[in-house]
Amino acid sequence: MKVRIISLFAACLMVIGAQAQVDRSKQPQPGPAPKINLEKPISFELDNGLEVMVVEDHTLPKVTAQMMIDNKPHSEAKPGTSALLSMMFGTGTEKIGKDAYNEEIDFLGASVNFGAERASANSLSKYFPRVLELMAAGTLHPKFTQEEFEAQKAKLIESLKFDDKSVPSIASRLSGVLAYGVNHPYGEFATPESVEKITLQDIKSFYNNYFVPKNAYLVVVGDITSKEVKKLVKDSFKKWEEAAPPIATLPAVQPAQYTQIDFVDMPNAVQSEIRVQNTVDLQMSDEDYFPVLIANQILGGSFGSYLNMNLREKHGFTYGARSRVGTDKYASRFSASTSVRNAVTDSSVVEILKEIKRIRNEKVSTQDLNLAKNKYAGNFVLMLERPSTLADLALNIKTKDLDENFYSNYLKNIQAVTQEDVMRVANKYFKTGNLQIIVAGKGSEVLEGLENIQFNGKTVPVFYFDKMGNKVDRPVFEKPIPEGVTVETVFADYIEALGGKNAVKAVNSIYILGETEMQGMTLNIAIKETNTKSSTEVLLNGNSLQKEVFNGETGYRIAQGQKMDYTAEEIADKKDSGGLFPELTKTEATLEKIGKFDGEDAYVVKMDENTTAYYDTDSGLKIGSETTKENMGKTITQTTGFSNYKEVKGVKIPHTMTVSFGPQKQKLNVVEVKINEGVSDADFQ
Repeated sequence: MKVRIISLFAACLMVIGAQAQVDRSKQPQPGPAPKINLEKPISFELDNGLEVMVVEDHTLPKVTAQMMIDNKPHSEAKPGTSALLSMMFGTGTEKIGKDAYNEEIDFLGASVNFGAERASANSLSKYFPRVLELMAAGTLHPKFTQEEFEAQKAKLIESLKFDDKSVPSIASRLSGVLAYGVNHPYGEFATPESVEKITLQDIKSFYNNYFVPKNAYLVVVGDITSKEVKKLVKDSFKKWEEAAPPIATLPAVQPAQYTQIDFVDMPNAVQSEIRVQNTVDLQMSDEDYFPVLIANQILGGSFGSYLNMNLREKHGFTYGARSRVGTDKYASRFSASTSVRNAVTDSSVVEILKEIKRIRNEKVSTQDLNLAKNKYAGNFVLMLERPSTLADLALNIKTKDLDENFYSNYLKNIQAVTQEDVMRVANKYFKTGNLQIIVAGKGSEVLEGLENIQFNGKTVPVFYFDKMGNKVDRPVFEKPIPEGVTVETVFADYIEALGGKNAVKAVNSIYILGETEMQGMTLNIAIKETNTKSSTEVLLNGNSLQKEVFNGETGYRIAQGQKMDYTAEEIADKKDSGGLFPELTKTEATLEKIGKFDGEDAYVVKMDENTTAYYDTDSGLKIGSETTKENMGKTITQTTGFSNYKEVKGVKIPHTMTVSFGPQKQKLNVVEVKINEGVSDADFQ
């Protein structure tokens, strides 16, 4: 024991002595970057041009395979063709039906996935020979039937219709169009109309033209030998006929002539989506690559970046702000993006421009520089611990025209970046004179502020676009209410559109069962209502996840096994809701104006202090509602869209509902409706 105590005491003295000799007034100098020795994957090539890379790793009994076809970007005669082809893969082969194909993959505990110009698989090593065979059969001998084509086409069209109302989706679409042009592969986009024109023959032609081995690479990693892989690949892919894709010509990408705000009006937006961008010509093989990595990391590449610390931490405008710089061989862009509250949209744009200007004009601190370097160095070292990394890096070297020693010198090149380098590349690639500031938001609330933004002593010009990327006139947010139209006539037209007063009054209860997708799971929503009572339950595989009940006098909600009674305010809100069709009895509502909801003209009716309803000026149907509540000092707005009305027992009921909470959007598809049945007093106990 005495010897141990003395040893510990001596060790403490050594540490104290060492600390006494350190001059802490000076920034420590970084040590030399460690040398990286990368083992090259074993490679071979089939006669048809498919190049194969193998990384053996016998730590775990697992194998993964990834195949990519490195074709030059190409436009689609009918945008959406490649997306539909991706959906058609995996629906069986020439010899195996869809159900049998997927059931065998599930039985083997494997996964096989496909894209228009890629495929991947992973499984336990003992099943890998069969799994690779299934992946090859799925890609080389797909079964494209008319029946499956029509089913997948309908799914894609429905998804695109949903995206057409999504503010983030529209912002991303407009960003691509304005950066590259609608005729460039990176700027084109699919619409329900373009997908509707696609035929099964278009899918087959696209597959035959572009799913070819000329630029194909297959990477296999895991508990398998290169000798085994060589035999398996030859057996599975040797019949893949040698072919090259059509030669594609890319249109030139033109930068914006001057910094501008490009605005698209999304009347249902509760947050604005902001994308600040300019095109760049940067590849991984360029000498500027490593300085740009560090510059972007400091500007917006991490939680502690300029943008995030300003917009999130200092001002509380957003949950996060980020930036990135692309390094595509053909066309790329610098982009800074965030989602912010309507009220601070213009302020957020000003602060983003301020931080971009800052990194161009002010030398970054030694601390920020070293933190950025350490971030990349740490990530790179951790990445090397994964066996698949070796194959990925080798693939990058081949497809991105990199020097053989690119990754061996990676850490050395990161450490070599200086403060002067950061300022130099910031001025070269973050182009404050050619920025496109894309904003998708609620114009009636944000546009006036955007039109008054000053940058570098000048007012930033604003241009207006529709959701397709076409230039339009400045949106008009209010139209005069026609003479004779009142809240009473709006309500009367709505009731008539539903089926008439007699049919609507005859409704005493409604049962609605809907489905929604959340984090890869299908949830059921069961809604039961009478004129005074309501019940809503969320179920997963028949099990209740959450339930909310109001019996006309009191109510409660159950979530995660915890029951919480309604507050007095919540009870009052429920009692004031007006029942199944408040339009039949509401007397204090106010017709405010003609506004927009999801791009449609609508009568805007203030139902009460917190609720606004929107009625289509043409059909008379209610197409949306907006509810605002205070929660923990913050104002929360929920927007609900109603569409796809179908008649049930003489009354039209919306069969699609879209609910938005800030940036979150959830679509509910109604699968069953019952009127005056399926609801009892027991449902509200």
